[in-house]
Amino acid sequence: MNTSLLKNVKNEFVSKFESEPVMVFSPGRINIIGEHTDYNDGFVFPAAVDKGIVAAINKSDSDSCTAYASDKEETFLFSLKNLDPLAQGSWQNYLLGVVAEIQKIGKSVGNFNIVFGGNIPVGSGMSSSAALENSVVFGLNEVFKLGLSKHEMILISQQAEHNHVGVKCGIMDQYASMFGIENKALLLDCRTITSESFEIDFQHHEFVLINTNVKHSLSDSAYNDRRSVCESVAKMLNIPALRDATELDLASIKDKISPENYQKVRYVIQENERAIAASKAMQQGDLAALGKLLYASHEGLQNQYKVSCDELDFLVGQAKLNEHVLGARMMGGGFGGCTINLVAKDGAENFKTQASKAYKAQFNRECSIYDVKLSQGTHLLT
Repeated sequence: MNTSLLKNVKNEFVSKFESEPVMVFSPGRINIIGEHTDYNDGFVFPAAVDKGIVAAINKSDSDSCTAYASDKEETFLFSLKNLDPLAQGSWQNYLLGVVAEIQKIGKSVGNFNIVFGGNIPVGSGMSSSAALENSVVFGLNEVFKLGLSKHEMILISQQAEHNHVGVKCGIMDQYASMFGIENKALLLDCRTITSESFEIDFQHHEFVLINTNVKHSLSDSAYNDRRSVCESVAKMLNIPALRDATELDLASIKDKISPENYQKVRYVIQENERAIAASKAMQQGDLAALGKLLYASHEGLQNQYKVSCDELDFLVGQAKLNEHVLGARMMGGGFGGCTINLVAKDGAENFKTQASKAYKAQFNRECSIYDVKLSQGTHLLT
């Protein structure tokens, strides 16, 4: 938790609204393995991290709500009677969506003020959107005594993204941000929305994130397109979701779908199996096996699901050239963002230097490197 971020957000709130706020921290997340499996009722392996959103929030005596995005220095005034998404909105629609979804389930919030800021790198694939959604719903739940459970809150956050932002996301990001446990990753079953926690202590190895600092215009349309493919094939197989499919099932309809869609669905089935295999590898302390699963995950994302990009592929290629790296893959929705790398601690600096130089030489741009600690999920700050 960044104490200067906390101090700045709180001071800005007090300065603007002359009252003491409720303070909330909501973390971003990494995902060790299990990409694009969450909206297929499958398994994912995320963890909350020590980068996130700090929000200051309290009731307002005025006849409207005021939100201030500290990082962007943008102010947004809105009425609780008009929560329609803005055609040109960005962060505003996440906030409007959360309030609208709270109202949909029959809960009442009054006018409020909110100031928020964060230190999740934009476009990194660490889910700043879920962190923002969760910080808002958690803060409103506290201020207006709504009595929402954490489970209810993440569903509100997810629906806000579906209905106000237009991204038909799964539940992983909101769950990991809300339910994260310090020093642990969560093997999340996205059908039951329950998880098993795994202590992450790799002793002589660690995770290193490398941000390509690019975000190709995918974005939301390609994501929704892939979700649509998965749902249509599940329907053809007469199953609730691809979590229930095997490669043998898929082979039975191979002549009824395009080769491209066949590979997309095959990737999801295989990735679901990899997430479960990764949990067993970690239980057994078999980091070499975990590393191989990471590389296999990236190969599937690159060549089957086709959500990678040249910059991500290049960084994974650099990882394969370095003897200190056991495994690497792109992380997040794709088309930019970060790679996650499992690296020997005594070789981490060598890898960071080598990868950074090679990336700059190849693309004439800098990459950014992050060491992250696994964090507690969304919580009140004192």
